[in-house]
Amino acid sequence: MATIKEIKAKLAELTSLDDSHWAEFEVDSRAGVQTAIKQRRKAIKAEQDEEQRLETMLRYEQNYYAQGYDYIAGIDEVGRGPLAGPVVAAAVILPKNCKIKGLNDSKKIPKSKHEAMYTAVMEQALAVGIGIMDNDVIDQVNIYEATKLAMLAAVKELHPQPQALLIDAMKLELSLPQESIIKGDANSLSIAAASIVAKVTRDHIMSDYDAQFPGYDFSNNAGYGTAKHLEGLDKLGVTSIHRKTFEPIKSIICK
Repeated sequence: MATIKEIKAKLAELTSLDDSHWAEFEVDSRAGVQTAIKQRRKAIKAEQDEEQRLETMLRYEQNYYAQGYDYIAGIDEVGRGPLAGPVVAAAVILPKNCKIKGLNDSKKIPKSKHEAMYTAVMEQALAVGIGIMDNDVIDQVNIYEATKLAMLAAVKELHPQPQALLIDAMKLELSLPQESIIKGDANSLSIAAASIVAKVTRDHIMSDYDAQFPGYDFSNNAGYGTAKHLEGLDKLGVTSIHRKTFEPIKSIICK
């Protein structure tokens, strides 16, 4: 009789829930075997669900592929809401029908996995562009316009240049076919790829600022108005990277 370890090895070779070989193992009444069967079935189901999720997130890209476009750029930004630091946009062109397991809206990916997902995107992408607009630009033109400028800068960096754009809830003044998608980072793999690239890029920037401006906890809050950040403002005042048109920065300066 095969050991449970040997049976687990054979179960690992099964990739379909309809495989006829399941019957060979299901007749084994040992608790360890039955547990192994349940675990393998669960793992296969999870793999199938992930494949379906990724396929669904490619529907916007596939619509453009069907029209003869191969280079589809997903575009997203991070950093509209913080009190300090830049707004960062990323544009990513993935290979046709590329599926990266676990890729999703960066807000839905555990922070501990951000770097690994960022690396996966950077390794597989055909092109990546990054646009950064600092707090001075944000104060000059407002956050919405600064976001558009960052996105345009990111697209300009792409080589090859995209043939069509998928953008998270924005329209850009470019003569390219484009689609603005609400919650695009959760509905398009290309936008999700841009989301994680923008997020990790901005987090690195804010970590560097934390070393330059200690006391505001920028490494952990990325410039958002957390209790520690507000405490730092109260004790240390406004820095050169704070957005002077954002509250409570604006009121602090006016005092």
